[in-house]
Amino acid sequence: MTIDLAPKTPPPRVNLRTPDVMAAVQAQVESHYRSEIVEKLRISGGTLSCGGVTVRLAKQFGFCYGVERAIDLAYAARKVFNERRLFILGEIIHNPEVNEQIRALGIKNLIGNEKEADVSDLTSDDVVLIPAFGTDVTTLARIKERGCQIVDTTCGDVMSVWKRVRQNASDDVTSIIHGKAEHEETKATASRAFANGKGHYLVVLTLGDTDYVCEYIRHGGDKAGFLDRFKGAYSEGFDPDLHLRRVGVANQTTMMRGETEEVQRRIESAITERDNARKENAETEKAKQNFRFFDTICGATQERQDALRDMLADPMDLLLVVGGYNSSNTSHLAEMGEAKLPTYFIRNASRLESRDRIVHYDRFSKGEITTEHWLPELPLTVGITAGASCPNNLIEESIIRLFDLHGINREQLLAH
Repeated sequence: MTIDLAPKTPPPRVNLRTPDVMAAVQAQVESHYRSEIVEKLRISGGTLSCGGVTVRLAKQFGFCYGVERAIDLAYAARKVFNERRLFILGEIIHNPEVNEQIRALGIKNLIGNEKEADVSDLTSDDVVLIPAFGTDVTTLARIKERGCQIVDTTCGDVMSVWKRVRQNASDDVTSIIHGKAEHEETKATASRAFANGKGHYLVVLTLGDTDYVCEYIRHGGDKAGFLDRFKGAYSEGFDPDLHLRRVGVANQTTMMRGETEEVQRRIESAITERDNARKENAETEKAKQNFRFFDTICGATQERQDALRDMLADPMDLLLVVGGYNSSNTSHLAEMGEAKLPTYFIRNASRLESRDRIVHYDRFSKGEITTEHWLPELPLTVGITAGASCPNNLIEESIIRLFDLHGINREQLLAH
């Protein structure tokens, strides 16, 4: 017997953010992620000194509003739909400890290496959470076909980019997306380019990628070589000879603003040079009609980068960056630090193994490495920051471990 899983009408909207539900959620979230030490640092202006060790915490760090909202909605969904199966499309955010807490709530994963079920397993009685990065239009359509209750935690900044990309597609403008082609957010954004059936996109990651595209815009070139270089980073049917005529730059919201602005500047320059060279052709539109750009860098990402830049202006011995290794905004903080002083990107406090040994993420080898003799002698000043997906309790544990390596315990810090 065949069962039609798709209802005739979508399930009714359910308000998860009622006062009673959110009061319970806030208590539960605070029990998991709150930090007394971090609050003490906030109150004291971001500096804590004891026993010759000084920790300086960036003015902006850790959870942003979008991440807090996504986590709150996940906890609220578990409370409201307590009798129903809950699923999520991958990681809710890029932090392994937070995702472990989500799994502990009984929310099963539908995507990725750790998936526990498939979209085809869903029924109209199930609840599906869309993570903060969003999801692609094809996956979303499949879930809607199953008739599931959807809890959408997609960040508003991400949806703002989608709006621009959809508009580009409607205007026959190709979206050049500055981001990581394999990242969930970029995949979701790129899918909006062909949501109406006619748009195209191209993803560029580096300024080297950008210069290659710019050269092709100016002079054309080897189409097969172009498509091979960007394999997996463009829309089906993309033709650089056709689809680079009119372009709009968008971005993964967690990229570095300065780099995205440079991508935009170089592409705009290439379009302008090409069109000025062809201005005698009456059919060629003016450059300003063939290029568009919107500022879609996440505000929280920029705030954390700005705060770190301010902190790096003062002398420090080293920097610890705390967070998930697959977090784009966190990796950019580590990149900023590495340009200035010894910087260690750690997942959590357990990576501070001893005063002589630290395990940390290397952006180039894309894995953890070990560094010996990493900690200078006292007096010592250490900067600490964390990306938008890192909870305060992990920051606290790293701070406590740093002091503990020098014989100073948590109680002494709170009393200091």
